[in-house]
Amino acid sequence: MKIKEVGIIGSGQMGNGIAHVSALAGYKVVLIDIAETALTKALETIEKNLKRQVQKEKISQEEMDKALENISTNIDSKALKNADLIIEAATENFDLKVKIFKGILEHIKKDCLLSTNTSSLSITKLAAATDRPDNFIGLHFMNPVPVMKLVEIIPGIATNDEMLETTKQFALSLGKTIATAEDFPAFIANRILLPMINEAVYALYEGVGDIKSIDTSMKLGMGHPMGPLELADFVGLDTCLAILNVLHEGFGNPKYSPCPLLVKYVEAGWYGVKSGKGFYDYSGDKPVPTR
Repeated sequence: MKIKEVGIIGSGQMGNGIAHVSALAGYKVVLIDIAETALTKALETIEKNLKRQVQKEKISQEEMDKALENISTNIDSKALKNADLIIEAATENFDLKVKIFKGILEHIKKDCLLSTNTSSLSITKLAAATDRPDNFIGLHFMNPVPVMKLVEIIPGIATNDEMLETTKQFALSLGKTIATAEDFPAFIANRILLPMINEAVYALYEGVGDIKSIDTSMKLGMGHPMGPLELADFVGLDTCLAILNVLHEGFGNPKYSPCPLLVKYVEAGWYGVKSGKGFYDYSGDKPVPTR
């Protein structure tokens, strides 16, 4: 299976990051979204992040220019007609992802490979909603994609060996390190990370410590580069809640039950960095704790 052109569905934080690293690795990239404004914003983000890499001398100006040339955008999924691999990077919502995959099947090649960047949902169940479960896999990139080295690769129960090997080689060609996970709720990274974040929210909820104290304890006491509440804001509190719900429903274990305070923040629309407010307020020069 030879990959030359990559179709990416969703131009948000994850989608534009995946487009960035794929184009930089020499792949032709078609970036799809439902709105031209979202695509314009994505291209601006990609260019800004590439410029940062040039300034840090991680890539050359020539490599940056070539990467930008490799990216095209479109609001019509018909533009995916020549894609060899599609990576869906939409919101962490099962029904939405199924709708996306069902909507593109008539426009893509019969041998086009399908993948999802889901951080928690069942690969097997998503694959079953398509016409090619044997050529469907989970490709879970870490945020921010241009910086983070890890890609979790998650085969579903029907994924064939050639598909698994092809996607491994694709991830390696992007300069990533791979970890292969079994298809269980939240896979490896988030199954370990989200209970920690949830426990940090419980510590805040129960008054064990304030936001700054909790984050400082984990940064200086445990050597974490970011505190768990700061990290939750970066991931997106809505995404954290969605993953915890998948864990809770998938295992039926109360240890995964989302903290009521996390639920309240999401209900308020306080999703973290992307909304301007979460456990921290990002409206000023530097983040300020909201509690």
